[in-house]
Amino acid sequence: MISNWQFNHIGIATRSIEATCNLYANMGYSRSEIYIDEFQKVKIQFLTHMNSPMIELIEPISSISPISKILDKNGVTPYHICYEVIDFELSINNLTKNNFIKLSKPLNAVAFNNRRIIFLYNTSFGLIELLEHITI
Repeated sequence: MISNWQFNHIGIATRSIEATCNLYANMGYSRSEIYIDEFQKVKIQFLTHMNSPMIELIEPISSISPISKILDKNGVTPYHICYEVIDFELSINNLTKNNFIKLSKPLNAVAFNNRRIIFLYNTSFGLIELLEHITI
């Protein structure tokens, strides 16, 4: 199942992209622009560093954002892993057959040029995000 998936990023919930990003910048990470995702009620910024996984910082822009609940419970924390997948629907089906629960319908993600994403959860694995791969 995972053999044709490509690791994309680690998602970190934060109350302040600016404060968290500054700490990563001090470690040599470069930052992307900040994206506003009104549907998910979040701000997003990507951080990259040579030979390190990409990091996605996610800050809630509303108290009804799911990120607010994560922060209230855990504080600033890594909370999901994202994989880019070639066959989006098949990957979702394979995960649901393995007791992953869909937390939403597929969404068009502003930060990924409107490619589809979906979040799924399994109590023995945690939260996973799938990102639709687009072949050019």
